[in-house]
Amino acid sequence: MDHNLTLVTTLASGFAMALVLGVLAERVKIPALVGYLVAGIILGPATPGMVADMTTASQLSEIGVMLLMFGVGLHFSLGDLLAVKRIAIPGAVAQMGLATVLGALLAGLWGWDWGGALVLGLSLSCASTVVLLKALEVRGVLDSMNGRLAVGWLVVEDLATVLVLVLLPPLAKLFGSGAGEDAALAANAGSTHSVWATIGITLLQVSAFIALMLAAGRKFIPWLLWQVARTGSRELFTLAVVAIAIGIAYGAAMLFNVSFALGAFFAGMVMRESQFSQRAAAESLPLRDAFSVLFFVSVGMLFEPSVLLEAPFKTLAVVTIIILGKSFAAAALVLAFRYPMNTALTVAASLAQIGEFSFILAELGVSLDLLPKEGMSLILAAALITIALNPLVFAAIGPLRGWLLARYPLARRLDARPDPFAILPMNTSREYLEGQVVLAGYGRIGQRIAQALKERDIPYVVIEQNRECVEDLRKAGTAAVCGDANEDAVLIQAHIANAAMLVVATISPLDARQMAEVARTLNPDIEIVVRAHDDEESRLLRSEGVGVVFYGEEELARSMSHHVAERFRPKNDIPANP
Repeated sequence: MDHNLTLVTTLASGFAMALVLGVLAERVKIPALVGYLVAGIILGPATPGMVADMTTASQLSEIGVMLLMFGVGLHFSLGDLLAVKRIAIPGAVAQMGLATVLGALLAGLWGWDWGGALVLGLSLSCASTVVLLKALEVRGVLDSMNGRLAVGWLVVEDLATVLVLVLLPPLAKLFGSGAGEDAALAANAGSTHSVWATIGITLLQVSAFIALMLAAGRKFIPWLLWQVARTGSRELFTLAVVAIAIGIAYGAAMLFNVSFALGAFFAGMVMRESQFSQRAAAESLPLRDAFSVLFFVSVGMLFEPSVLLEAPFKTLAVVTIIILGKSFAAAALVLAFRYPMNTALTVAASLAQIGEFSFILAELGVSLDLLPKEGMSLILAAALITIALNPLVFAAIGPLRGWLLARYPLARRLDARPDPFAILPMNTSREYLEGQVVLAGYGRIGQRIAQALKERDIPYVVIEQNRECVEDLRKAGTAAVCGDANEDAVLIQAHIANAAMLVVATISPLDARQMAEVARTLNPDIEIVVRAHDDEESRLLRSEGVGVVFYGEEELARSMSHHVAERFRPKNDIPANP
């Protein structure tokens, strides 16, 4: 038997050490990701004891990057991003720009060249989506408006970072750096013209790959998944998903000179449009999680713990930029868009860490001879510290808000300033204030109900938490209020006391019960129509007497719309009794 089992040894030691330290990390209430990174440090060459094979670990980490980016693309929703685009896009771009400048200036003070300074700044500018989703999920605010805004903000950061990953190799020549043949070409040709020509060729290659994915991939991938699904074999379906993810990533790199990360990201994006997207996500999740763990372990192997002793002030400066610099900039931007202080603090806490994209950028910077190895160690040290502290940062939101409100009049003014979208305008027509329909929720079902009401000239007022959606509705001439329909004040602003009907187009039974209770307290005679998610929820809501309940998917909006329209049907249209 061949005893040169470097692959098996690396997998066994990596998984075992990550499991032990991941469990310990969760026990002390910090993300398991910290345990994975520490496992890599223990198995790396910088610490005594067993040393895993770095070459094998590096190749495994490439697979981890592919599957990690594939998962990001599989869960990327353009609709979710567009829902918060007015603040997420300019806010994320401005915050990334400021963080990059701060990091680059700091590296400049240390005497680094501009290439290394740029990579350091970019690595500090992007937070970890994995850490954020976990933090929001634990606190039960992932589906809240604050949670959607924070996730949308990080999605913009992810997209911007993907673009940076594409442009960084040709830009490396602009800084006179590069690996191997690229370095020689840069030294000989080295002109600005050739550099920009290389960037132009890179963008053309990326554009060609994206066009191919959008044109052919959107048809071929769903077709292929359908053919595999027809076999009824679960393992073949899982194999198809993994083969598509890694195959497209590899093909993108070989044929279009596009990074593995970008290829896998677009594979996930295209697969999301398939009817099998949820099954693909579920079937590939264990494998994605496993190789993502190996990615973080391999990143930890690159860490030099000595940097904490040799450069403690540099480490502290980097951590300060991440926790204070990025957070302050994000909070200021959110407040400038007239969002409440709680939203600003939530977004700020979400960005007070760095993670997977920072590692990918740093590894690319090292491979291009742009980022010194000290920079990689500083980024890893900052990631370990900020990820470990992130739960404490989130926990401090409430006390910090209370402290600011107690001591600073400006904070009280910012927190209490009126939101023009939280109340109906003074010139709202009386038809929207008496005998109207109050529509709680403007998602897919809510929009179809609103369209049916509009076609029948039935006045209605929309209650929606998405501020940008409310702004668009008002521009289109629709009466709308921004807020949570579970709150008394929001229902009052929609004039529920004089309304004829409340239509709850959400899917949470708890929300429906709360809305119904508040609405009947303010208007005992109001009729309530509720959407349920399934038959069990429907029976529960009916048993509690919440109102008229509809459930299902295909005919739900049509049935609810017909019911509401019939209640407002003019009396002269009702056939007389024979």
